[in-house]
Amino acid sequence: MIERSRSERSAAGVVPSVRPRKLAKVPFVELADGRLQGVVSSGSDIARVYVSSFAAGSHNYNCSTNNNRLCGGLRGAPCKHLRALADEAVLQYGLDRVTRYLKVEAGPDDDLVGLMSGVHESAPAAVVFSRFLRHLAYLELPVTTAPIAEMHWFPATEAVR
Repeated sequence: MIERSRSERSAAGVVPSVRPRKLAKVPFVELADGRLQGVVSSGSDIARVYVSSFAAGSHNYNCSTNNNRLCGGLRGAPCKHLRALADEAVLQYGLDRVTRYLKVEAGPDDDLVGLMSGVHESAPAAVVFSRFLRHLAYLELPVTTAPIAEMHWFPATEAVR
């Protein structure tokens, strides 16, 4: 077997979470499409989830159910789902990466959401929710060491050095 150098491999290393997260409240968080976005569980209904997002730069925010019903907690300011999303993003990616992405200056003791002065702006929930469901589907696959065709582009499990 020929050993390939790192630059010749078709997979990239996975960057681990900055700190472990509990996935029950915010099962999905990502920095994508110019937004910090994710899926946040409802505090009152186990069957309901919210798709929440902050736009990078403008800091405009949105929170709605997966079928685009506006969150009742949006009353001229970010709701508790948006705050939970921001908190989990900092755990997942680290404060520096999140603040750089959102283009906001915040220190470790600052209220990140309080420093953003955006307003409510509708954002589609379907794309984010669809990616979340796709991630859940991978959890249901049987354990195997054989390659999975649709995941051939996923990063290798080797940690980045």
